[in-house]
Amino acid sequence: MGPPVQLMAMALSLRARCVFLGGPGAGKGTQARRVAGAASLVHISTGDMLRQEIATGTALGAKAKPFMDLGKLVPDEILIGMVNERIQKPDAKSAWILDGFPRTLPQAEALDRSLSVANALSHVIYFAVPEQVLFGRLTGRRTCSKCGAIWHVETNPTRKPNVCDVCGGATVQRADDHPDKIAKRLEEYRTLTAPLLTYYRERKVLREIDANRSPDVIYQELLKLMQ
Repeated sequence: MGPPVQLMAMALSLRARCVFLGGPGAGKGTQARRVAGAASLVHISTGDMLRQEIATGTALGAKAKPFMDLGKLVPDEILIGMVNERIQKPDAKSAWILDGFPRTLPQAEALDRSLSVANALSHVIYFAVPEQVLFGRLTGRRTCSKCGAIWHVETNPTRKPNVCDVCGGATVQRADDHPDKIAKRLEEYRTLTAPLLTYYRERKVLREIDANRSPDVIYQELLKLMQ
């Protein structure tokens, strides 16, 4: 019998510098939050950061909003600067999980340049899910506007419609989760993000996980992959 899940999570806390890759709706954010919470890692979600910038009306949010409203990728120069600033903060200097970044080769190359040899990426995990499954996940996904918890109208509904079970906040469908925008996001993923698999495979840090399974099974296998 292997070590308990809690011990495996704790073992990651001082040395994990991870990128979670996968199509929109692959479950990267859900698993990143779970692993980060168990292992006391910093979860850095570029999507969450951008939505916060938009909600608070910052200049960065104003630049990003038109792209996000159309379901397009935010330009590299905006994301690269935001991520570099975030990983330099004291709580993220040694261990973190990047969720939603990099999404293009220039972003990946910029990330590599920003990291010292001692703090290079330790893991890149690819969440493999068929596109038709991603489409179904995204169209039914609902996000709590208050705490960020993620629900699904069919596979993981809230007890009371449109009300988060965790905090009581209103659950909403994100603007980029409408069918027409999902199609654009998946197309951009194929052309811009999928080549990152080759990039990281050549650097021998890529690990793949079948993410078309239950979240608990994925979580336990993910901890093993990250040891």
